[in-house]
Amino acid sequence: MLDPHTVTLTGMEGSLYVRFSLLALSSIFFLVDPFAALPTFLAITEGQDPQRRFRTARKASLTAFIVLTTFAFIGQYIFHLFGITLPAFEIAGGIILLLIGLDMLEAKRSPTQESPKETREAQVKDDVGIVPMGIPMLAGPGAIASVMVLVGQVQQKWQMVAIVGSITITAAICLLVLGMAARVARMLGDTGIRILVRIMGLLLVALAVQYFVNGLQDLGVLARL
Repeated sequence: MLDPHTVTLTGMEGSLYVRFSLLALSSIFFLVDPFAALPTFLAITEGQDPQRRFRTARKASLTAFIVLTTFAFIGQYIFHLFGITLPAFEIAGGIILLLIGLDMLEAKRSPTQESPKETREAQVKDDVGIVPMGIPMLAGPGAIASVMVLVGQVQQKWQMVAIVGSITITAAICLLVLGMAARVARMLGDTGIRILVRIMGLLLVALAVQYFVNGLQDLGVLARL
């Protein structure tokens, strides 16, 4: 016969796993946001055949995966090296996420992810997969900050697995979306892309506020609910 107490603990652990995994996936995916990168990707790969465009998408997705995974594993060391506390990074990350989210609510890319100068320079480059597509357009400051905040909350190995898994899923979606950029753009249309970006922006603003509140609670400024 199962112990009700054991069943309750198992259920709580499962719920915690699901909540943390969803938080990790949503915060990373909304910040990488391959749908918002579609117009720029199509512009800087204009004239390329489908095979070359797919190679560019693959290189950009792989670059984003490597950059974010690297920061996931060295995040704790950076905290210790510079003496940065998790609450401080939560507040700083919340501010960055808020600025990006507000831009996304207007259906435009944040300058922290993509500047007009970088877009112009990319249009005359032969290989744009690593820079600027991989970094900073996909793996920008906001995505890196979000990964490091998540890493700062890690207390068990499965949480790190969830973060790396979220990065992997996000990179795979980037490859699918950008690899079939022309088809996805036709299917969604300009209006559909703007709607998606605004929805992600709204969720990102809410996530940014939560990061900010978590930081204040960890500092003891706000009482935990």
